Amino acid sequence: MSLNWFKYSAPMNFYPLAGKLVPIFWILAIVLTGFGLYWGFFKTPDVLSDQKQYYRIIFVHVASSWMGMWLYVMMVFWGLVGLVLNTRLSFMMAKATSVTGAFMAAIALVSGAVWGKVSWGTWWDWDPRLTMSLILLFLYIGYIALQSAIDDPRRADKASAVLALVGLAIVPVIYYSVNCPNPNECASLHQESSFKGIESNILLGMLVTALGF
Repeated sequence: MSLNWFKYSAPMNFYPLAGKLVPIFWILAIVLTGFGLYWGFFKTPDVLSDQKQYYRIIFVHVASSWMGMWLYVMMVFWGLVGLVLNTRLSFMMAKATSVTGAFMAAIALVSGAVWGKVSWGTWWDWDPRLTMSLILLFLYIGYIALQSAIDDPRRADKASAVLALVGLAIVPVIYYSVNCPNPNECASLHQESSFKGIESNILLGMLVTALGF
């Protein structure tokens, strides 16, 4: 007997399923985040001796940065599905994703400021990567604010989805600012991509933490 997944596109059918899945996802999140941070803080070598142990904040900073960008893409995806198919659940998924994404973007900025103080000697610099990350957080906040400002839920969903879609261009800009093929052409204090030349055990810690987030 085949399972009819389309029935879960209706909120009244999706809520019971979500109620059963949420505890499972909470357990997975706690286990993965706990393991990732433990591995990063206690099992990885001190690869940046000039920063002592401060560099270990990378396991929070990089994971939250990845999730901040990924969740924005997912928010746009669900908003676009809602605009095309006019499904209420899709807009609800986009709205839920916006809150988590804003939280991740904020963590990335705060942890980046702490790491920047150690690396650059300043809490903030109008570096392209930092500026784009700040704009990403503002887009999340704008999405949430627009949802609250419009009384009609349907109009709020559609207006917010359009705003998110317009702001999608910032995600590849952030990615390019870190993965710039010629660092001399990218006036950025931010270090290059964490994937380049990274040790496997450090990468493991970041990936597991990101999955937990």
